[in-house]
Amino acid sequence: MGVPSLGCGCKVCTSPDPHDKRLRPSVLVRWNEPESGAERNVVIDTGPDFREQALRIGLKRVDAVFYTHGHADHILGVDDLRPLSFAAAREAGPIPLYAAPETIAILEKVFDYTFSPNATYINRARVELRLLAAHNPIHGLDFISIPVLHGQQQIDGFRFGRAAYVTDASAIPESSFALLEGVEVLVISALRHAPHPSHATVEQALGWAQRIGARQTWFTHVAHDLGHEETNRALPENVKLAYDGLSVPILL
Repeated sequence: MGVPSLGCGCKVCTSPDPHDKRLRPSVLVRWNEPESGAERNVVIDTGPDFREQALRIGLKRVDAVFYTHGHADHILGVDDLRPLSFAAAREAGPIPLYAAPETIAILEKVFDYTFSPNATYINRARVELRLLAAHNPIHGLDFISIPVLHGQQQIDGFRFGRAAYVTDASAIPESSFALLEGVEVLVISALRHAPHPSHATVEQALGWAQRIGARQTWFTHVAHDLGHEETNRALPENVKLAYDGLSVPILL
């Protein structure tokens, strides 16, 4: 729901620490294509705050978007791809949006005016839905799907090079732990300390982080139950809460 949460006056929602102001999670993976040297930008999830996040970093190009699942806090920024997609379409065609079948169905329903074969809105986003595969190569970088559970729903995390992004997980299948072997930078969700039916607790996420053995782990999708400074003091040295604007170098 973002922090501050609407209508809440708790100590985290009223905290003066800028790290306690949290927009809905979205990730930009940026690299230079090995052969051409061209800068490439792939986004994971376009939530309701995507426009604000993109403006903050001066994002001018998106080569592809990957979706973890179809919940509102992960998809509602699709329409904000419009201005970026106009230039992209002239150069290379529609921006590809990769998603599982269930997420594609939600995107088609919510953004009917964009994806319907009968859509007539002339300024609709120039985007194209593509079925997510196990391996999804984008300009020399392979985005590997990491299936996890979000309550009873299967959703997708992603590995790219020696980094991985896994949000909204409440359980990780054994087969997915195998896909995470060798990850050096891990971004994974840790909602709060109290149990939740569809999200991991801090303690559960710590157990996953220890098993995966990444050099650096960042907790994301953090609720207003966790204050940034107080929580970080209790975490291991190589595990910290992510924050808006965080930039992490990774090996691809």
